[in-house]
Amino acid sequence: MTMPIVAVVGRPNVGKSTFVNRIAQVDDAIVHEMRGVTRDRSYHNADWNGLEFKLVDTGGIEMGDDDAFQGSIRSQAFAGANEADAIVFLVDGRTGINADDEEVARILRKTNKPVFLVVNKLDHPGRSDEMWEFYQLGLGDPWPISALHGHGTGDLLDELVAVLRTVELPAGADEEEGINVAIIGRPNAGKSSLTNQLTSGERSIVSDVAGTTRDAIDTHVVHDGVPYTIVDTAGLRRKSQIDQDVEYYGFVRAMRAIDRADVALLVIDGTLGMTNEDQRVAGYAHERGCAMVIVLNKWDAVDGPERKAQIRERIADRMTFVGYAPVIAISALTGKNVHRIWEAVDAAYASYSKTIPTSALNGWLAQIRESGHTVSQGKAILRMKYVTQTASCPPRFTFFVNRPDLVTDNFERFLENRMRQQFDLTGTPIELRFKKKD
Repeated sequence: MTMPIVAVVGRPNVGKSTFVNRIAQVDDAIVHEMRGVTRDRSYHNADWNGLEFKLVDTGGIEMGDDDAFQGSIRSQAFAGANEADAIVFLVDGRTGINADDEEVARILRKTNKPVFLVVNKLDHPGRSDEMWEFYQLGLGDPWPISALHGHGTGDLLDELVAVLRTVELPAGADEEEGINVAIIGRPNAGKSSLTNQLTSGERSIVSDVAGTTRDAIDTHVVHDGVPYTIVDTAGLRRKSQIDQDVEYYGFVRAMRAIDRADVALLVIDGTLGMTNEDQRVAGYAHERGCAMVIVLNKWDAVDGPERKAQIRERIADRMTFVGYAPVIAISALTGKNVHRIWEAVDAAYASYSKTIPTSALNGWLAQIRESGHTVSQGKAILRMKYVTQTASCPPRFTFFVNRPDLVTDNFERFLENRMRQQFDLTGTPIELRFKKKD
């Protein structure tokens, strides 16, 4: 359903992500003492006293700092505040006010939205003497809390929810998650650029610095009447190459996003061609059983048809274990051919959730039996008697046979290939199981 939105803003390291995790009762937002860990804005569901609302975790705002990311982080933070129905402005009760706090307060005083000035890291409740300096920010009474221990958060939420109940939400259809699409790939392949193209806005920060995205970021969109949840994930590489615990947390969030995905968009940097890392990331999605579309990004920067043919040939050769995944060449930067991704995602999801009638499956099995193709060991011959679909998302098929131990990997691949020829299962893995039937 449509829910009110609460943006959490403040300078770096005041405890925004800890606060979000406390209120949402999850550990989705990455918490770390290093500044700049949160960059994009991320959304988290929460509820209090029967009211559900969305919390927006934003990057730390530093008004005078213009490093490689700070301008975009500021934009993302203020974008979160602009779309919110209420704003929680978090400050650090231990260090007191600084120039960035004063500048953010100046901007927030101009908004017509309710602003809650929340003084965090006050781990000993009742110390009112620590609160007086925060009145000079001009945002009313400050709320003392400890996001780490939970002190004061209940009183704050009572007042926040009372304000949210007065908010008039836009009329419209209830929000649906729809098809869950995870955008995965190694660092700097163009995942965030593709996310922004698919969501029609600068939803994720884009930079040529590898590792820009750290959290998994959900965006709900509707395209041609179909709802989708697009999840931009941190770049995936082998765990032995992860040298920061922040990057490790990003890796874990990305793997969780794959776990709940219906369809994974594997983004490959076309200018580099397919690498071992791309193959490994494909393996992550394949092992978790989600449908897949391979996206060759930066295709407009690949020189000549011969080089393009080589890249496609290498993908076909090295990605046989996900040979069911269609390959689409695009440019996320310019938007060229991005529209083709929607059709591919829809087709992959249709295959992923498909249910094939038992009569059709056994008609196909009769043709296999008539062809005489089977396996044997000595005098023992595999006889397949019956097949039925026992699951979907992804599809699973159970064969009842006289000797399951006779089934070889080659014969299983043969059955899968013949099944894919007979039934349209483009984009999805399938699982074949064999049970004994006398």
